Amino acid sequence: MNETLHIIANRRSQRVYADKPISEAEKEAILHYALRAPTAGNMMLYSILEVSDPAKKKRLVTTCDNQPFIAKAPLVLMFMADMQRWYDYYAHCKVPDLCRENRVDFVKPREADLLLANCDALIAAQNAVIAAESLGIGSCYIGDIVENIEIHREMFQLPAYVFPTIMVCFGHYKDSQRGRPVSSRFDKKYICFENTYRRLEPAEFTDMFSERDQKDCHGKNYLRNAVNFGQHNYLRKTGSSFSDEMRRSVKVALKSWGGE
Repeated sequence: MNETLHIIANRRSQRVYADKPISEAEKEAILHYALRAPTAGNMMLYSILEVSDPAKKKRLVTTCDNQPFIAKAPLVLMFMADMQRWYDYYAHCKVPDLCRENRVDFVKPREADLLLANCDALIAAQNAVIAAESLGIGSCYIGDIVENIEIHREMFQLPAYVFPTIMVCFGHYKDSQRGRPVSSRFDKKYICFENTYRRLEPAEFTDMFSERDQKDCHGKNYLRNAVNFGQHNYLRKTGSSFSDEMRRSVKVALKSWGGE
């Protein structure tokens, strides 16, 4: 196994950080390799926003589902789907005038553009995470940044065609955190298919979730009166209040992008 594969295989979410700042050289390296990520049509349909203001980081603790470590993270980067820059550029280049002259529609961003820009942002974020890991810097993804869209738009002055896809906290590992076991993953046979998608059979689900059916990933008892991991995970994740807020915020954002 080469060093790159070793880094990928041993990377895990890091929520506790050493009392050591991330240097400017380290930050620049993380950003440099984020910007080297594959991107649709070389358009780089994303922006990266560093959250360095302690007051804003403290507020993100609350708006992102009460996660105190966000405020303590030495580096917080928000990766945003961004079509605003291109449409500002199109306006600068008088593209709407050209469209009128040629009697063609000037199309504003729609749902598909948001999905494509989200892909760009996520690929850049993962490049940043792997680059940081190679420098001995741990990280944790914060998907909750898509919630509370109105608050986050105001906090960061986000225009209509910018969406906060994902946030990542970075920090050096504490010595006590090195060598922690990585989280288990589902067996490849349940995730990877060839040529056609395959729905799983009941017996396969039993095998696939056998480990998680014994206890949830935090070692706690199941929620409420759940009797298996599927029920527990629905209550904890899919059917939770934060998932409801996530769906509401995304629906608000979609309206800006031409969605219904």
